[in-house]
Amino acid sequence: MRDTVDELIERNLAMIDDEPVLPEDMTAKQALELEMRGRIKLSPSQFRAAKELLPYENPKLTAVAIGHMDQSSFAAALERAILRSKEPPPRAALMPPVEHPASELKGNFPVRRRNLR
Repeated sequence: MRDTVDELIERNLAMIDDEPVLPEDMTAKQALELEMRGRIKLSPSQFRAAKELLPYENPKLTAVAIGHMDQSSFAAALERAILRSKEPPPRAALMPPVEHPASELKGNFPVRRRNLR
């Protein structure tokens, strides 16, 4: 049996009417909390939309560092940093790399087997 266009429209309107109508000022978090407590039942499309909107309505908070300067201004601290950058690097940074003998570098290296069972 084929449904007529009017029957399909009526059926779709009936499905739309079954969805709970939420107030305009309700946030996604509030809607999800109400459903979690069993006070309302969201349709799958409303639940999915609320879940996707949640990070945009309630952004995550991150830590912010705040520095305080004691008895010196930012300009003085900047000048000290510029003077430090003009000095030669510390002795530890200038040490030559450790040289290994050629005999240590030649030979078979251990083969790591990958068990992909």
